[in-house]
Amino acid sequence: MIKRSVDALLFSSLWLALAAAAQALATLALWAPLGPAGYRMAALVGAATLLVYNLDAVLPFKHRQPAGGSGRKAWQQRHRRALAALAGAAAATAAGLVLADGWLRYATGLVPLAGLALLYSWPVWPGRGRRWALREVPMLKGFLIAGVWTAVTMGLPVLLHRPPDLVSVEKLMGQRFCLVAALCVVFDLRDLGRDRAAGLATLPVLLGPTGAKAVALGLLAGALTFGLWRGTEPGVLGITVGLAAAVVLAAREERSEYFFALLADGVLLVPAVLYLMFNCLIV
Repeated sequence: MIKRSVDALLFSSLWLALAAAAQALATLALWAPLGPAGYRMAALVGAATLLVYNLDAVLPFKHRQPAGGSGRKAWQQRHRRALAALAGAAAATAAGLVLADGWLRYATGLVPLAGLALLYSWPVWPGRGRRWALREVPMLKGFLIAGVWTAVTMGLPVLLHRPPDLVSVEKLMGQRFCLVAALCVVFDLRDLGRDRAAGLATLPVLLGPTGAKAVALGLLAGALTFGLWRGTEPGVLGITVGLAAAVVLAAREERSEYFFALLADGVLLVPAVLYLMFNCLIV
């Protein structure tokens, strides 16, 4: 029973959606007291994350591929209908929140973000006798995810409460982008064999595991530099970067699915939870 619950939490992307919502909420808390509008904004970020990742999980061509040794992929194939229903519920929730809180007035900025997120896996671009998805562009995969993640978890809080110091916003964007991009390398290490077989040019495919880890550690050094530059609490910054570095160094293709889904995604929750605990809930 416990294992089934953990599998549902991790492989349905609920855990990842929780991380996105927590990051958005913690970002807003930097500039304004949390209230109903802030919690609804975080719910919107979580619902949008859940929608995008579960749409990706139920793509028809993915269910024609063998699961191989991937417990995550096998679970998603067995629960395709449930994931489709979850994506539908997330879409309805996101649409309701967008309409209720007037987010449509920011459509010119939000629609391109949504388009990038959806086109990440959907093969729509013609070329060389077939259609391509954005994730298949050489070297783009991880940086695209990091860019969209950063834009969503920071863009909505910025739109909801315009911060007085835009330089601080830019520093936080750099910090978050570097952290997420480093963790994306971890997931590329997980998918190394499948990506190599598919001809997908990710960092581990091009540089090998050691070279890819060196890039990821360099990105974490960038996250640390941005964090110190903007005056992030040293304890929160040190714990987050230290845990992320440990995950990068320990990552390899043969690791359990739980290592990647629980620990690598879990690192994204750490700074948000620590900030909310020590700056909002304890006060």
